Amino acid sequence: MLGLAKRIKAKILQASTSEVYGDPKIHPQNEEYWGNVNPVGRRSCYDEGKRCAETLFMDYYFQNKVKIKIARIFNTYGPRMHPNDGRVVSNFIVQAIQNKDITIYGDGSQTRSFQYIDDLLEGLIRLMNTGDDFTGPVNIGNPNEFKIIELAEKVVKMTNSKSKIVFKSLPSDDPTQRKPNISLANKMLNGWEPKIQLDEGLDKTIHYFKSIIK
Repeated sequence: MLGLAKRIKAKILQASTSEVYGDPKIHPQNEEYWGNVNPVGRRSCYDEGKRCAETLFMDYYFQNKVKIKIARIFNTYGPRMHPNDGRVVSNFIVQAIQNKDITIYGDGSQTRSFQYIDDLLEGLIRLMNTGDDFTGPVNIGNPNEFKIIELAEKVVKMTNSKSKIVFKSLPSDDPTQRKPNISLANKMLNGWEPKIQLDEGLDKTIHYFKSIIK
């Protein structure tokens, strides 16, 4: 894709991820932080794959003047997620609607920052409309931080579910904290910041899943 962008002089977006920060030692995470990633861990194929992609994008920018944009996307959710995609929001909602046990890995104290899809799309559009001298990377995420146990409890309450919350072993290298510093996005993307907070976004997402799950 980078070679194609070079040949036709196109602007190209790298949909990177907050996973490039690994299990971060600074909080919240800003774009200047290099991360804390285990290169041979269970998660490394994804973490390091995205880090490698950022490197390739920057190399094409430096060497070939390809017009690039790099967005580091934090946990995003919303309608039209696949019920079995394995993400925590969809997992919890599907389990709750079906009154199945809600599975938390670890004790639920690990945190994530959940971004509604509409806010992400607005951020990406604004990023693509910035000048060619701004490449990113730039964090696009919601800085409101929640414990996983808090998310599970919200979903149970909002779905009026009879589900029980059960705990299983925490996977290796699972990040303990995740929260974006969005100062750069706010500055460079014309004041961008998330507008849809978790309760509203969950309500929309739950409504969608109820419409597709019998």
